[in-house]
Amino acid sequence: MSAQTGRIPVLDVRPRVDCGARPAKAVTGESFDVTATVFREGHEAVGANVVLVDPAGRPGPYTPMRELAPGTDRWGAEVTPTAEVRWTYRVEAWGDPLASWRRAAEIKVPAGVDPDLVLEEGALLHERAARGVPRVHRPALLAVAQALREETWPVAERLAAALDPAVVGLLARHPLREHVTASGSLPLLVERERALYGAWYKLFPRSEGAAGTTGGTLRTAAERLAGVAAMGFDVVYLPPVHPIGSAYRKGPGGSLSPGPDDPGSPWAIGSAAGGHDAVHPELGTLGDFDHFVATARTHGLEVALDFALQCSPDHPWVEKHPDWFRRRPDGSVAYAENPPKKYQDIYRSYSVSRSGCWIHSCSLRTSRTVLGVLVACFRPGSGGTDRVRGPGVRGRVSSRRRVSCPAWAVRCPCPSLRWAGGGAVRRRIRCPRARRPIATAAAS
Repeated sequence: MSAQTGRIPVLDVRPRVDCGARPAKAVTGESFDVTATVFREGHEAVGANVVLVDPAGRPGPYTPMRELAPGTDRWGAEVTPTAEVRWTYRVEAWGDPLASWRRAAEIKVPAGVDPDLVLEEGALLHERAARGVPRVHRPALLAVAQALREETWPVAERLAAALDPAVVGLLARHPLREHVTASGSLPLLVERERALYGAWYKLFPRSEGAAGTTGGTLRTAAERLAGVAAMGFDVVYLPPVHPIGSAYRKGPGGSLSPGPDDPGSPWAIGSAAGGHDAVHPELGTLGDFDHFVATARTHGLEVALDFALQCSPDHPWVEKHPDWFRRRPDGSVAYAENPPKKYQDIYRSYSVSRSGCWIHSCSLRTSRTVLGVLVACFRPGSGGTDRVRGPGVRGRVSSRRRVSCPAWAVRCPCPSLRWAGGGAVRRRIRCPRARRPIATAAAS
């Protein structure tokens, strides 16, 4: 949002993501810096502060700013949100008549330049300031005004009453402000601590409890969760657990010649058994998925799902909604590619031209069915063929559940999404704002 230029301009407020269209991000109790350029004409003193506003419109605690380097006009403050809500923040700048008076008085009074007039000006300003401070502090400022008018005292002693550190500190906390100018409000999304960092374990249910040509299920995979928790992981991340299409199914190593027992890629979502709102019959049922999530909770683990916005050629939506998919000049549906790799078994989900109907429908249906079991985390994208992009997409994905990303999609509240590599390789990546490294591991 653009700043409102008034008597005291407030410019270039940061952090600001996508010109204010997207929120900066933090977690509860995490401090971050808010900076802005603040200046005015002449030699008068200025001050600035940050105002946090909660969703109800109530302003948070007063956070004074300081000039980061003398003469740069760049001001900053460290702000700490206290609740997991969507805040807004703005910067207010103002003239500081008392700071201007103190600076002038320290020069004029010792030099004998109209000392009585200068001290009377100070007394009037302290009386004005007393009307704006909490009642308990008013006597202190009124006493300063009285001392500045005490003609029987030496002028240096009268001035010293106004320069007392306790008085200056009180006025720093409750300043006398004039010509107040506010910047535009910017959004701030404050999430839970798990959105900042966590150790994710990538688990393929088919690999747990497999015997011969029979793969594991969600029930057998649940037996592995105790071991995952014992290794110190926070989140168990599942690839898509939906039905897998058979058209152009890939075999070992991505070959185009699958065997009769090859399950295909979990990211080739959709078959006659259902789409994004169904569980693959070979993995179990929605009841088995509930059991998996409940078991994870008993071991202190969260369950994260891969939120892949794509379809196999067999997905029910391909037939019902052909206009949701991008088509090539020959009329065929464009499949996913990452040259030189080709993913003929996956149709790309780029059809957002019709008001984002594809992404919105996928998000809505998934959140109402499979995700209705209180899964707390999602990994947007599909690890190499797609990324969640486009205006409004993240808002739709996170409208019902909070989006959180593993190490190869580190969400750093600096604030921006940082994509770091891909795949299921064990690695350690340190987010510059995290308190410890983020680790991931994959079940082979």
